[in-house]
Amino acid sequence: MNRSDLRDQLVNQILGGEMRLTSAEVAEKGGLSLDSGERLWRALGFPDTGDSIAYGEADVRAVAIVAAAIEHGVLDELTAFRMTRALGRTMSRLADWQVSALVEQVEHDVEGGKSESRLEAAIELASAAPGFEELILYAWRRHLAAAAARIEALGAADEELRSTVMTVGFADLSRFTSLANGLDDGALASLVEDFETRCADIVTSRGGRVIKTLGDAVLFVCDDAVEGTRTSLDLVRQIGTRAELPDIRVGLATGSVISRLGDVFGPAVNLASRLSHVARSNRVLIDEGTAAHLDDEFDMRTLPPRPLRGFGNLSPITVSERRGFFRTH
Repeated sequence: MNRSDLRDQLVNQILGGEMRLTSAEVAEKGGLSLDSGERLWRALGFPDTGDSIAYGEADVRAVAIVAAAIEHGVLDELTAFRMTRALGRTMSRLADWQVSALVEQVEHDVEGGKSESRLEAAIELASAAPGFEELILYAWRRHLAAAAARIEALGAADEELRSTVMTVGFADLSRFTSLANGLDDGALASLVEDFETRCADIVTSRGGRVIKTLGDAVLFVCDDAVEGTRTSLDLVRQIGTRAELPDIRVGLATGSVISRLGDVFGPAVNLASRLSHVARSNRVLIDEGTAAHLDDEFDMRTLPPRPLRGFGNLSPITVSERRGFFRTH
């Protein structure tokens, strides 16, 4: 089997069938207009395909799901496409992440003689996709249940469901650019993965959530300032002291935050980022909103005012855990 045939086999195996339909045929069979069908495809993150044969029966079923939800009034059209866009962005990143993680195993299988080529190794790995589909669905349901519980806890007022007060943390690696310039691609990738994994483990173990990673930085949120501060100090203690990782610095701010499409927005997010940029290595800087919620568990010291882009001159507050403090909870 030549390379082109193997590539087609891989695509068809992943998609669950051969591609025999155009976008117009998929839209008609699924119950959407061509315009809405193409809009759905773009929302999922895929380009227009014109009259090309690029779709199969799985695409028809996907279109039919959205069409039925709109037709029966389960979702209005705007909400349906918002959800689709969020799904597309999430799955695009997940797919890139998975393929990157599998590259090393593919190379290992080829070098070890288990597979004759990378494409053959990829086809063998793709056969495990159904099991991971079940895992993806499980993880999504668990996260959906947790998100629904958070929304319910906010209260019944509409404005409370759109925004809420959170503590936002921004942790980044010190002198990352100069360090990255001295590493080869493999070493740089390993360093970033190690940093992101350790940050995620620390944040989630304390009940916080990682919103996104930016290579040398991690944006996270916590429900309250005390847990946010404890999490930040743990990040410094567990990451900043590791010889294999660079120093870390954390900015923390508390305020009203808007959640949309899996991301967070608002002054607190921007302020946390600004504070991390002016923090010294292995230090946590907080704003007055966070400091107002902290107790004797922490030592705080107000620093001289300094310009923070978009906020004027502000006095950051450095925070540490008080020596000898015994935490009873």
